[in-house]
Amino acid sequence: MLIGVMYHHVNSNTCSNDLSIFEKHLEYISNNYISVFPSDKLFTNSICLVFDDAYADFYYYIFPLLKKYNLKALLAVPTKYIIETTNLSKEQRLNYIHDDLLINYQSATCCTFEELEEMVKSGLVQICSHSHSHINLLEKGVDFKKELLLSKEILEKRLDIEVESFVFPFGKYNQEILEKTKEIYKYAFRIGNAVQKDFNGINGVIYRIKGDELKSEDEIFKPLRLLKYYIKGLFKKVTKR
Repeated sequence: MLIGVMYHHVNSNTCSNDLSIFEKHLEYISNNYISVFPSDKLFTNSICLVFDDAYADFYYYIFPLLKKYNLKALLAVPTKYIIETTNLSKEQRLNYIHDDLLINYQSATCCTFEELEEMVKSGLVQICSHSHSHINLLEKGVDFKKELLLSKEILEKRLDIEVESFVFPFGKYNQEILEKTKEIYKYAFRIGNAVQKDFNGINGVIYRIKGDELKSEDEIFKPLRLLKYYIKGLFKKVTKR
């Protein structure tokens, strides 16, 4: 069984986790699971940690914890909002509420390319695309070449890496969009609170459990919770919904 988990922030006003609880959560994971990238060998207790949007707090708070507990994570990057470098302080960069982060991206509210490069070199962070503009791909008039392909090209050229994974912004897609995505990326991730057998996912897409707003370090790993996620995954696979 493969557990995928979706996160956004720590210490933000929404879509977030309290830093102290989140550290305990990562410690729990390090003691009970093996964190993996999509290309890694899987184990019975494999887990894939995915952080959406590449906000600056990932670099300041989460990356140090990944190093402390030797955990791997995917970082889903919307390339439009990534600047090369910054001289702004940590306090300046983190001084925005969630809804104002992307519109203030010139204030380095997301990780910079220099920071992404540092984290990739650690071997603990793998970069995936989160589109270029972080828009709902179901909206009319979406430029799929820009949202799917340009983001991949920017990341691969600047970071000298191969980008194999795509995370749907807002979890929104349909079968046609999924097929377009899989022509470019080997792996596609969505929201959905279900677990799957492996990185083939369920009907071609990898589901992730919501890991924001945790009340305890093991909240999403309780036996009844995992059973619920497993049953939902089976239902989705059978009904193809």
